[in-house]
Amino acid sequence: MNRWFLLENLVLKDFRVRYRNMSLGILWSVANPLLMMGLLTFVFTCVYPNRAIAHFALFILCALVPYHFYSLALSAGTTSLWDNEALVKRSQCPRRAFPVAAVLANCLHFFIQIGLLLALALAFGRGVNRYWPLLALAWLMEVAFMCGLTLITAVLDVFYRDVRYLAEASAMVMFWLVPVFYSVSMVPHRYQLLFMLNPVAAVALVNRVVLLEGRAPAAHLMAALIGVSVGMFVAGLRIFARLEHNLADYL
Repeated sequence: MNRWFLLENLVLKDFRVRYRNMSLGILWSVANPLLMMGLLTFVFTCVYPNRAIAHFALFILCALVPYHFYSLALSAGTTSLWDNEALVKRSQCPRRAFPVAAVLANCLHFFIQIGLLLALALAFGRGVNRYWPLLALAWLMEVAFMCGLTLITAVLDVFYRDVRYLAEASAMVMFWLVPVFYSVSMVPHRYQLLFMLNPVAAVALVNRVVLLEGRAPAAHLMAALIGVSVGMFVAGLRIFARLEHNLADYL
């Protein structure tokens, strides 16, 4: 089976299944981050006011967009081999396509939310600047990171069904490890390296630096984002290749 044909059809299948019988359809990609943004903005501007951060709604959305992509892609990718059990058992089928397709299918939501983020940035008067191309590089690195991560979690989930629950738990943990409603400058200096090495947090920081401050992100931040993301992608391919030969025996 042609791997690109399979990948394309898996992405389309996921899209159709996700929005079947939904009246709002793809608008949920916009509704979810807007609802969370509105809730957090209300809490941290009205209930627990934080007046040190300007344009708080945009500040939050800069982190919510990469976080939502992480949460959705990890959940779908981790169970992708079990969800396509019949196809996976066919030996001629390129099995790594299933976790990757799950991530790429969620890229549609990611791109829609990115459009919302950029539109809101322009609405807040944060005009286009010469550093916007770095945003595209940061977003691409998160996609690469998620492809590598889900290749690992998907193949491990076949052997250990606990992995899907660990993935769900990690989404909750990640919400607090990504500076969604607080600034990374509030984090003690000795812990800030952990945020630099977390690609989801790094993308949030790049979004804020470019869109809110209109300047280039630090070189070490971009280097860490690229290094960890590419490293995870390569590690995912290698781990999956090492374990995939026994998949049919456990499915």
